[in-house]
This record gives sequence, C-alpha cells and structure tokens, in this order.
Amino acid sequence: MEKQDLGRTEIASLGEFGLIEHLTKNFEIQNPSSHRGIGDDAAVIDNTGFLTVVSTDLLVEGVHFDLMYVPLKHLGYKSVVVNLSDIYAMNAQPKQITVSIAVSNRFSVEALDEFYEGVKLACKFYGVDLVGGDTTSSQKGFLISVTAIGQAKEEELVYRSGAKPGDLLCVTGDLGSAYLGLQILEREKQLYLSNPGIQPDMEEQDYLLGRFLKPEARKDMIDIFRQNKLVPTAMMDVSDGISSDLMHICKQSGVGAIIEEVGVPIHNDAKMQALKFKLDPLTCALNGGEDYELLFTVSPDDIEKIRLMPDIYIMGEITERSEGVKLHSSGGKIHDLVAQGWKHF
Repeated sequence: MEKQDLGRTEIASLGEFGLIEHLTKNFEIQNPSSHRGIGDDAAVIDNTGFLTVVSTDLLVEGVHFDLMYVPLKHLGYKSVVVNLSDIYAMNAQPKQITVSIAVSNRFSVEALDEFYEGVKLACKFYGVDLVGGDTTSSQKGFLISVTAIGQAKEEELVYRSGAKPGDLLCVTGDLGSAYLGLQILEREKQLYLSNPGIQPDMEEQDYLLGRFLKPEARKDMIDIFRQNKLVPTAMMDVSDGISSDLMHICKQSGVGAIIEEVGVPIHNDAKMQALKFKLDPLTCALNGGEDYELLFTVSPDDIEKIRLMPDIYIMGEITERSEGVKLHSSGGKIHDLVAQGWKHF
C-alpha cells in the first residue's frame, strides 16, 4: 500500500469556501476605496470623483505558462502584474483585483499556498487589494483569471486612439529580454526531456530569466508622468510585441508610424543571447512580447520633458495613415513593419 504524503493537504478536505478562506485570510485591505472585500456575495468599491478602469486576463496552463519551469510563487506574482500593467497603460492607478482559479486534483493546498504567496507579494508591492474571486475544479491543468480595477480622473485617462501625426513614439525600458529568457527555459526543458539526468545551464542569465519569470508593471513611469504633468496622447503596454502593439495604436488612432532601428532599446544581455541562438536581436525586440513596458506617444511640445525622464527612449514618430507603419533600418532602408508578435488564436 502506498504511503500517504503527510505534507500534502487535499483541496477536497477544505471545500470551496474553506479553500477561499484559507488562501485569502492573510490579505489586508490597503485602499480606502475598497469599501468591502472578501466575505460577501460581491465586493463594494467606492470610487467617488474618479472613473473606474477594469481589465481582465485569462492565463491557461500549456498556453500561457509551463509549470515545468515556472515556479508557482512566480506565477502568482506575474498573474497579478500582467493585469496591473493594463491599468497603468490607461494612465490609471490600480486599486483592487479579483483572482479566480480552476485546478485539477494534482494540485495540493500547499501548492496553491505558493501561488497565493506570489499574489500577496504583488498586492503588497503595488498597493492593491484582493477583494474577491472564485475557485473551482478543472479536469486538466491550471486556469487563472485575474480582474484588475483601477481609477483615474477623466482628464488623465489615456487611450490608444489619441496619437496624431507628428507625435513622438516612445517606449520605456528595453525590449526582447523576456522572449530570450523564455527561449533559454524552453531549451533547457527540451534537453531535460531528452536526458533527465542533465544539469540545467542557465548561462548566468539572471536578467533575461527575471524579465520573463518575474516581470514588473511600470508603476514608476506613471508616477513620473504625474509628477511632470505629462499626459501621453496614446498608450498601451507591450504584451504581444512592439510590432503588434504599435499596430493597435495606429489602427485605433487612424495614423501611421515609423520606427528608427537605432531607437529600439535592447539590453546588452539580450543582444548577446540572441546572437548565441542565431537570432536577430532586433527581430526579438520587435516581436518577442511579454516585456510589459509602456509604448506611448507624446506631443512634440513635450520633448523637453521626455528628455529629462529616466528609462524612456524616443523610438520614432507618428505619421499620416497613408504612409503606413514602417521601420527605418540603420542601413538607411525603409521596410514595412510586419506584426509577428503573439497571436492569441
């Protein structure tokens, strides 16, 4: 007879409401707008004087994450961050989240504790409250749905539709690092599957691995915008890749754009790793995705403000719609920019 694992608590032993209470008992309310949190049929939020901003993401095991190399604690943290990034991309401040999960019986209570520890760390770091959610069973794998709720004054909200010809095209941080971190992990996974005894070789690429496993939303940039009284004309976060995300801004704003190759920020570790994989660093930067940086446009009147802000790169310019979306290479040639980023279907 097989011995029972004394360190494992079966989810069924707690039941749905017992599990929710167990996983959320140590979450504390941080925002006055969180009028009523977990414990009733619905949360109550008081956003007096502000518009409410809501975003939802669905993360599916085997599609959006692989538990062979993504620790549950990191997954909990990232599940929150990718939603908060959408709120910041509206130039708003996230205040609350809900987290719903569907899990199969291969997960124990202790495993979910790890996941929720990551959720809690993200809530604490970004100052948001967990105010609700749901749990249910899954026939296969792990499914996560997070909804982020934020607020902003009407005049501060930024949409994808406000870019105008002549606006500067800017991006925060660097691009392509998360994609290359993923490529390292996928390589090691395939090597392990072919030879389970092999030792993983992460090539001391902590920066690239961190950019994929534990991304950060750019709350700092939203704070800097507010301090400098800068309101972008259009903005979105870089989740699917610059080539795809820029297309969304151009479509919603009815404009074209030109990216200068020399203006695309790429971390040196990313450049070196791309070359090791025999990949073009620029292609990785434009199409990789999961950077969660902010892609935004500003009026040329604000160029002096932008130049004084840290970690912002002027990558190009918004043009007339008839000019299309182009890439100006360092060799002087102009190419059509093709969206090769993440496709959801």
